[in-house]
Amino acid sequence: MKLVVSAGGTGGHVYPALAVVEKLPGRRSQGADAAEVLWVGSKGGIEEGLIAQAGLQFVGLAAGGLRGMGPIAKIRNAGRLVSGFRQARGTLARFGPDVVLSTGGYASVAVTVAAWLKRIPVLIYLPDIVPGQAIRTLSRFAARVAVTSEESCRYFDRSKVVVTGYPVRSEILTLSRAKARQALDLDPQSKVLLVFGGSQGARSINQALMAGLQSLLPICQVVHISGRLDEEWVASTARDLPEAMRARYHHYGYLHDMPLALAAADLAVARAGAATLGEFPAAGLPAVLVPYPYSGQHQNPNADYMVRNGAARVLLDAELGEKLVPTLLELLDDAPSWQALAAMRESARSLARPDAAEAIAGQLRALARRPRGRGAMEVES
Repeated sequence: MKLVVSAGGTGGHVYPALAVVEKLPGRRSQGADAAEVLWVGSKGGIEEGLIAQAGLQFVGLAAGGLRGMGPIAKIRNAGRLVSGFRQARGTLARFGPDVVLSTGGYASVAVTVAAWLKRIPVLIYLPDIVPGQAIRTLSRFAARVAVTSEESCRYFDRSKVVVTGYPVRSEILTLSRAKARQALDLDPQSKVLLVFGGSQGARSINQALMAGLQSLLPICQVVHISGRLDEEWVASTARDLPEAMRARYHHYGYLHDMPLALAAADLAVARAGAATLGEFPAAGLPAVLVPYPYSGQHQNPNADYMVRNGAARVLLDAELGEKLVPTLLELLDDAPSWQALAAMRESARSLARPDAAEAIAGQLRALARRPRGRGAMEVES
C-alpha cells in the first residue's frame, strides 16, 4: 500500500497521524506488503522536523492561511495556495498513492482536492470535537471521516463517519509511572504536577505558575515545559527559588519525550488542544484546562467535553492569576481532594481508545483496496 499523509499545524494533528502510520502492516520491513509512506506538509512547518525524526519521506508545499489575515497577507497566501495545489498534483502523480490520510493543516487543502481530482480515496481524521470550516469543506471530498468522539458526527455526512477515538503513540499506553519518574529524575513517592502550553508555550500559564510556584512546591514536584519563547526568563526566575525547593522544580524549554511527562504526572495544567482528548485519557491524567482564548471554536468544545466526562476542570485564561494556584492546591493538597483527583483519573481512563490507531489504519487499508470509480468519490453538493 502506498499512503500519502497530510497533517500539520500542531502536534495534536501530527502525532495521531504518526500513530496510525506505525500500525500499517510491514512498514518497517522490506516485504511485498510493506507500506510506503510519503508525508506532504507545509514547507518550513512544525511537522517537517517531527517527520524527519520519524524517518519518513517528506515533501514541503507552499501554503498559508487566509483566516484572520490582512489584505496583503491574504493575497500572498492565496498565491501560495495556488502554487501548493500545483505542487500537490505533481507530487501525487509521481508517488502514485493508493489512499490519502489528512488531519488538517494548510497543506492538506491542496493535497485533499488534488487527490479527489485524481480519484484517490481520502480519509480525513478530525482530532478536535468541533471541525473548523476547512475540515467541514474538505470532508465533502473525502471517502471516509474518522472522528474522536460521537459528538462530532453531526457535523458530517453520517454515512461517511466512523468513530475511532484519538490515536496515540504506543509509549503513552505502555510507559509505567515508576519508569517515567526515574527517567525524569523525579521522587517516586511525591506528587507530580505537569504544566505546559503546547509546542510554543503559553505565557499566561507560565506567568501564573511562576507567581505561585513557592506555594506549590511544598506539596508537589513540578515538571514545567515553558516553550522556547519564555525559556530564558522562566529559568532566571527559578534560580531565585529557595535552595530546598529547587530540586522539586524541573524546567524544560521543550521536551521531546512528552510521553514520559504524561506518564509521570498526577495532574496537568494545559491548553485544550486536540491532543488533550487522546493523550490525557491514554495516560489516565486528570487536568486543569485553560483554553486558548484566540483559538476560534476548537479548544472550548474540547475542554467542555473533558469536563462533562469528569476528567478535567476548566479555567479561563483571564482567571489564571487569581484562580490557578488555589485550584491546584485544592486538588493536590489534602486527602478529600486527592480522592476527587483519583475519580478524575478514572474518568479520564474511561475515555481512552487504545485501538484508535489500528481502527484508522484498517479504514485506510480498506479504502486502498477499493476500486477508484466515481461513486463514493463524487463531491457532495
